[in-house]
Amino acid sequence: MKKSILSLALALAAVGMIQAKGSSEPVLMTINGKPVTLSEFEYLYHKNNSQQVTPQSIDEYLQMFITYKQKVADAEAEGVDKTPAFQTEFDGYRRELAEPYLRSQEVEDSIVSAIYEHMKEEVDVSHIMLSNQGPDINPEEQRMRLDSIRTAILGGADFAEMARRFSVDRTASRNGGHMGYMAAGRYPAAFEDMAYSLPVGSLSEVFETPFGWHIIKVNGRRPAQGMVQVEHILKLTQGLSPEEAAAKKAQIDSIATLIANGADFEAIATAESEDPGSKRNGGKLNWFGTGQMVPEFEAASFALKNGEVSAPIKTSYGYHIIKRLDWKGVEPLETMRPMIKNAIANDERGQLPRKRRIAELRKKFNAQLNEGNINAIKAEIKAAGKLDTELLNKFMASDLAVATAAGNDVTVSEALADVTADTPLTVENACETLDTKAYQAMNRAVVEAERQQLAVENPEYRNLLNEYRDGILLFEVADRKVWSKAKQDKEGLEKFFQANRDKYRWEAPKYKGYVVFATSDSVMNQAKSFLNSHEIAPDSLSIELRKEFGKNVKIEKVIAAKGENAITDYLGFGGMKPETKGKWAFYFPYRDKLIEAPEEAADVRGAVTGDYQAELEEQWVNELKKKYPVKIKKKVLKQAK
Repeated sequence: MKKSILSLALALAAVGMIQAKGSSEPVLMTINGKPVTLSEFEYLYHKNNSQQVTPQSIDEYLQMFITYKQKVADAEAEGVDKTPAFQTEFDGYRRELAEPYLRSQEVEDSIVSAIYEHMKEEVDVSHIMLSNQGPDINPEEQRMRLDSIRTAILGGADFAEMARRFSVDRTASRNGGHMGYMAAGRYPAAFEDMAYSLPVGSLSEVFETPFGWHIIKVNGRRPAQGMVQVEHILKLTQGLSPEEAAAKKAQIDSIATLIANGADFEAIATAESEDPGSKRNGGKLNWFGTGQMVPEFEAASFALKNGEVSAPIKTSYGYHIIKRLDWKGVEPLETMRPMIKNAIANDERGQLPRKRRIAELRKKFNAQLNEGNINAIKAEIKAAGKLDTELLNKFMASDLAVATAAGNDVTVSEALADVTADTPLTVENACETLDTKAYQAMNRAVVEAERQQLAVENPEYRNLLNEYRDGILLFEVADRKVWSKAKQDKEGLEKFFQANRDKYRWEAPKYKGYVVFATSDSVMNQAKSFLNSHEIAPDSLSIELRKEFGKNVKIEKVIAAKGENAITDYLGFGGMKPETKGKWAFYFPYRDKLIEAPEEAADVRGAVTGDYQAELEEQWVNELKKKYPVKIKKKVLKQAK
């Protein structure tokens, strides 16, 4: 039996650095006998230099690179690359990094360009929608019903009246289905494509989106009005009585007079506006375009010139005064590209580039469903009358191929891996599920085949993948050898401190000890007595106090110079007693003293730990030089650029 391609997915991650096929990639060096390509070195050299204020020469970077690869070799020697945690993390990065290569750039560019062309124009649209979802809804009947409504409109029925009577759009009752001008990139693909394809005055055929069945009428077209930025002052009238609303109108009129006489707009907005989202920014709103604000606000904003202030206007929210700050037209395609791609990421247009690429990969890797085996599996399901746990377990233990891709089998167990039969599937549902899952598994197989091929044949992807792989290994091995080791090795840390204690002297004495806090004077006195009558190890103080006094006492270890802590200034340096309030108003010192210099590593833990880590790092690097010899091909190094 051919080996399943999906079983190879993590094998690539486990073999170490991914190498280029053949001899097309010059080898710059070997580290412990393992080759490192020139392209990998150049890739990391240029990436590192792009992040440096002062770029390094190739010779300066070389030793840093060698040390980096020796650390990776050490991680491999310790088996970090074999751990499930590494394999899972790396495979996640591997899939993510491959994703841009699994989309048809041609299709994506075409979609983005088409939407961009739409963005240069705005279309005035009315629509009627009937639902296509719900337990009591027959989608086909809804389509036919809407087609009848369309026929009636073509026969002379008023569109707005039909929208008010039949449309499930909640706004239709008040606007007769009139949406106003729409901007491209904000609507489902089918809706947007239909709107932009119709001449003014025409009525669409019935069409479907994820939201329902639609017909639309195009009322007008205009050049895109671009984006505008404004600041505003709002007086809310929602939910107010007529008298209260009139008072708000008087307030906004008074504000308008002040602004007309030269008052600062931003200052008044901050003080008087009732829009909580913008008042702290002087009334400033984010950039917006067509269809993003209520119609009255949008119209007034675009009608102004930069720097102009509107008269008070009324919207459904209340009364506004608007000051236009700036305007911009449709920006160049390359500027808009990321925004367009993000806008369509979750609709059908965003999925088309990947679907097209997978179709290409099916041809590239000669992927085919094994209809004979699929039909044999269906026959077993039909004979059993259902797909239950017993039959599913049989299939999960089988290596029967439901498809082939890249010369490898895609097995029924892989296809049905995420299927459960806690509730047995009927014959019809089980056969449909098998067809769907076999097709999906075949597609996953060609995608995995492409990922593996990319890692071998595409230098850009391969170098990026190696960077992520080595980065994961480097982090883990450095944590083991240096970072966590320094923090956890209390004996080694203390030994290092004692050997270097002159380095950590202070300019002035510090208070060292404990401060015990209590919720009342009586609890404080009880805690004093308890501590004076018991010999408790420092590490157990908090535990023992909690056992005895519950949440009424807490203890804090303190080391502080004069001026750093008001309480220790009072306890140790003769300062004024600070006023304390709240739960922990009562406190007393315990095992406290003034020290001229640190007594132990814990007194200067941060500084000592950092220095100890540096020493461990140096020791580690020296060990690496002995463990993993390096051979550099000087002729190849001269080619580096």
